[in-house]
Amino acid sequence: MHSFSEQCLDMARSILGHNLDSIQPDGTVLPAPGEEARPDEPGHVAFALGEYYRATGETTLKGFDIIDLAARCVTAQMFMEPAAENGLAYAALGLLCFGPSKERNPVWERLVEETQQRIDKQLLHRSDYDNHWQAFNIAKAVARFSFGLSKKDETSRLIERMVDRINHTSSAGFFDDSVEGLGGNFNLYGVMALVFTRSALQLHANSGVRDRKLPTLRTYGEKYIRMMPDLVRADGLGWAFGRAAGAYGQMHCVSLILQGLRDGWIPDDQRQKYFDILRRLFMFFYQTYLDQEHGFLDLRDDERTAYKAHTTRMANFDAARYLCQWSRLMKTVQMPSGAPWAEAPKTSGRFVIFDKSNRKEQGLFMYRDGESGLHLSLPLVSCGKTLSSDALPFPHSPGVFDWPNNVYLPVMLPELTFGDQVTLPAFYGKNCVTGLGMRNSFYFRYEQPDLINLKEEMVKGIGSCKVQWNFSGRNVSCEFAYTVKQQVTLDKFRYVLVVAAPHSKYRVPGSPVLGPLGHRCSVVKDDFQGTWQETEVVTADPTYRTNFGKIHYLQYLIRDHPLIMRPGHVYRLAVNFEPDVVREEG
Repeated sequence: MHSFSEQCLDMARSILGHNLDSIQPDGTVLPAPGEEARPDEPGHVAFALGEYYRATGETTLKGFDIIDLAARCVTAQMFMEPAAENGLAYAALGLLCFGPSKERNPVWERLVEETQQRIDKQLLHRSDYDNHWQAFNIAKAVARFSFGLSKKDETSRLIERMVDRINHTSSAGFFDDSVEGLGGNFNLYGVMALVFTRSALQLHANSGVRDRKLPTLRTYGEKYIRMMPDLVRADGLGWAFGRAAGAYGQMHCVSLILQGLRDGWIPDDQRQKYFDILRRLFMFFYQTYLDQEHGFLDLRDDERTAYKAHTTRMANFDAARYLCQWSRLMKTVQMPSGAPWAEAPKTSGRFVIFDKSNRKEQGLFMYRDGESGLHLSLPLVSCGKTLSSDALPFPHSPGVFDWPNNVYLPVMLPELTFGDQVTLPAFYGKNCVTGLGMRNSFYFRYEQPDLINLKEEMVKGIGSCKVQWNFSGRNVSCEFAYTVKQQVTLDKFRYVLVVAAPHSKYRVPGSPVLGPLGHRCSVVKDDFQGTWQETEVVTADPTYRTNFGKIHYLQYLIRDHPLIMRPGHVYRLAVNFEPDVVREEG
């Protein structure tokens, strides 16, 4: 484990070494070419520098003065207008990494009195949040008390408020990142919020507070940890759906598992299994996102992209911070003795319920075929405020079933337009059921008593939909059955398939990808009488990229003239897929 620890530190040094020159004299960060800076970036940089100092004790790197750079970034973040509360939280924890006592904190000593007073003022101000931003309030409270800027410690109260809202918005105790509308935006930010809160607690000057609140965090952290064996693909692909996946889908999951191992949240008889998951997650991160020739994180190029709000600079400094944390955590985690974990590939299907109420049901169906290596996630969740394909309920399996990042397409889902209402069988369900079918197959089905539009508003009075997905070996089939409540005119029907390729350089050997026979898609039933359009070639269009590679082809099934839908009749679309799944060469 110490060799892994050192490897993480070496990578952190390399990433920081390539990005420290982007820190400007005023503490702001020079963006990568073609990108714009974020207002919270100085805070991310400060936290990365703080974790590097904490892991190594070094105050210089590649000729740069770490203490001076951290002081500049903290200053820039504190005077950023308008204030970015997430950046303030990162900056505060970064400052805390250099020591909880102001008198012995080398960065605090470099700050002018005006900045010190500004820190006191900025950490005092706090808004109230229902989403993952509540974790930033917790971090600010930790820093304010630990620095002695307040005699009252609000940390416990804020953590309790966060978990109260988790319980209020999720019957199963998962983190809903929505703040308005339908709700149920269950995504990677749930993992991030727990990891960030745990990191903040580790820096708390009063270890008693940490010890008292760890059982509370464990209640919710364990839920995500228990998902990992079914979520993580054999090649190490981690959280792959919803906004902000990609590199962060690897980093947040590695951090959560390492924290769980450190805190004893993973039973002894499961530790070998989770060390194997950890190894695979890390290797996928290392081979997919790290430019190994130059030693920095590469998120965007002509073939792939990332969540549009995540800049290359921020991701690089976040990666360096995480690598320093992993290095430190690995030294405290006892590797179980015996042979490495080895599990024969098996076929399995599992539905994790995120929320079940009278209003809606949401969750994640995960399936893997032991023989072909097909492994997919099918989320039935809200997209939140921003509609994109990332969280729609179709099989997410990069390399096999792909989707464009940051943009919306009705991927493998029928989009029905009635006048000004564009509907999709997505975002919520009722009567969600999963189980075993014939010949060891699995099914996942749900209903929508009311159709829902792209704004995630239920449309009363039009009709309802029943959805069923079936999984047998590598075969995937789906059926969408619509009924209307009164005669209505369907103005347009649209359905799209996406064909992408893995990255030409950043890829993991052995990953499942589409072979030359493709999806082998067949439409078994189409009562909408759609017509396949000419294949749209989008290789040269930068809009159509994924976190992992380039989209080359879009295949649309469209009906663009009206259809009179009558009550008492069921309108079905049934589609079968038998993807030609092969293993990617190195």
